[in-house]
Amino acid sequence: MKNLLGLVILGCILTSAVALAEPSLIVVFPQTNYQTSAQKIFFLGTAPPDGQVLINSKPITRSKAGHFSPSFPLQLGENLFTVRHRNQELQIKVTRLTTDPELPQGLAFAKDSLTPAVDIARLPGELICFSAIAPPNAKVSVNLANQRVVLSPQPQQAQLPSNLAALTGQNQPQAQSSVGKYEGCTTVEQPDSNFLSLIYGNNIISGAVVPSLTKELDLGKPEFHLTLNGKTITQPGSGKVEILSKTQLPVYEVILDSGIARTGPSTDYSRLTPLPKGTRTTVTGREGEWLRLDYGAWINSKETRILPGAVLPQTIIRSIGYRQLPSATEIVFPLQVPVPVRVQQGEQAIALTLYNTTAQTDIIRLDDDPLIDRLDWQQEAPGQVKYTFNLKKAQQWGYKLRYDGTTLVLALRHPPKIGNTRRKPLANFKIVLDPGHGGKESGASGPTGYLEKDVNLVVSKLLRDELVKRGATVVMTREDDREVSLGERQAIISQEEPAIALSIHHNSLPDDGDAEKTKGFGTFWYQPQAHNLAIFLQNYVVKKLGKPSYGVFWNNLALTRPSAAPSVLLELGFMSNPDEFEQVMNLEEQKKMANAIAQGITEWFRSVR
Repeated sequence: MKNLLGLVILGCILTSAVALAEPSLIVVFPQTNYQTSAQKIFFLGTAPPDGQVLINSKPITRSKAGHFSPSFPLQLGENLFTVRHRNQELQIKVTRLTTDPELPQGLAFAKDSLTPAVDIARLPGELICFSAIAPPNAKVSVNLANQRVVLSPQPQQAQLPSNLAALTGQNQPQAQSSVGKYEGCTTVEQPDSNFLSLIYGNNIISGAVVPSLTKELDLGKPEFHLTLNGKTITQPGSGKVEILSKTQLPVYEVILDSGIARTGPSTDYSRLTPLPKGTRTTVTGREGEWLRLDYGAWINSKETRILPGAVLPQTIIRSIGYRQLPSATEIVFPLQVPVPVRVQQGEQAIALTLYNTTAQTDIIRLDDDPLIDRLDWQQEAPGQVKYTFNLKKAQQWGYKLRYDGTTLVLALRHPPKIGNTRRKPLANFKIVLDPGHGGKESGASGPTGYLEKDVNLVVSKLLRDELVKRGATVVMTREDDREVSLGERQAIISQEEPAIALSIHHNSLPDDGDAEKTKGFGTFWYQPQAHNLAIFLQNYVVKKLGKPSYGVFWNNLALTRPSAAPSVLLELGFMSNPDEFEQVMNLEEQKKMANAIAQGITEWFRSVR
């Protein structure tokens, strides 16, 4: 799985040809001059089985084929390692970086520590917070327009690990020193003429350069003050502060097919239901290039356009229609304007929430449907209507969401037709197979330098053949070593509308993972409709092949996110585990794996009839 972890190896240096080269000492990871913030790191490599491999004069454990992946602790700063096998020797330097903020020396703020670091816009009365890193025992304050805000030293706080820590079971927070961290907040109410006169002075009389009370108020950049040992410095902040007018909030429209909505203003924040093209919403805040939408989500401004002069998008909803297609039921919501939406899949139900919407619904027609048992609705809050589709069966087969003008269309896919013969149990089923990575995207590497992208393709072709034997129609996202973008892979799933989609990968670990002990088959899912498939395949393959179970993970991955079909990502084994790598590379084991997955898919389809 691509640097699930930190093991992306340059394909021009390490290719499958390495495995065929003359026997020699190879260290695939880490490369020399490697940098990490982890407290330990594993070494991945190989050498001829005869003789010992020493790392800093310490013998290490190896597999029968000579592969190794021992871990070593790291001290802060430079760590020098000497790897030796017989008369070969490699020197590797690993630098451990600190995660604590660097305190400035003398009368100064730490570099790039002043926040807000980008331009921000807030509503009147909303908290505006500032922070800085400065020497201990200093006095720190901020001047913003006519206000002085004192920044107070902060107590110690917990440092959260990255999301990757869930993959190693080391996801506990750690105490982090906050010595030198100063924070403080203020508010600015809706400006009036008195407030403006304090900011603009005599200009308020002449009317020059004074903003309208109904437009945004630019407060400029905050000015930070630092006093220490009787000396004071001032430094302007990087981002300016604006106050929005509640009466003239800007309106934006989504211009991509699926606008990515998030819980916060960066790609670090979690995803929410994508917003269909044409969605309109007011903006209640800005942070750099990110916009806060009126229902609480954030979106990158590059995925939107402003609608000059538009007012708050609000709609009523009355009658709701439906139409049955051969493979789906489409629910039609006529609206006055395209508003933000959210989809939630539950146990034998799927719910759609419309924001900025008020119901005037008295009649809904929904005849007996192959998928939907009943439709319920409720005005959950002012401007928020929720429609719940109670389904006849628990397994859901995919949905699509779009705007046709101002009409929202929710397409719910019907179950695929089950094959009737024992010889062809997957007849009538279309399955998308995605061999992970390809081209420049090499994925993880094994101890010999053999690349994940190559073994993914080999096993995917074997799996394709097994599925075709059982009657399935198989669509591959790639059939050779070429680069296919994640967006292109997602588009294939959306266009093909398969019964299921599988992405085939082989695993590795973050820098501080225990590569010697971590092995096994793992499954990843994101949409609730894929959970049952993920659990079933995990249990089936582990039992059928007697493999260790790495686990089942909810994971926000590009190839688990598609909503058009149940989509899962399979990690068949660990490239970073010396013993399991030998199985990964064994053709007979690859055939067994392909057969087990194909049979597991067959049995799962039978179980959800």
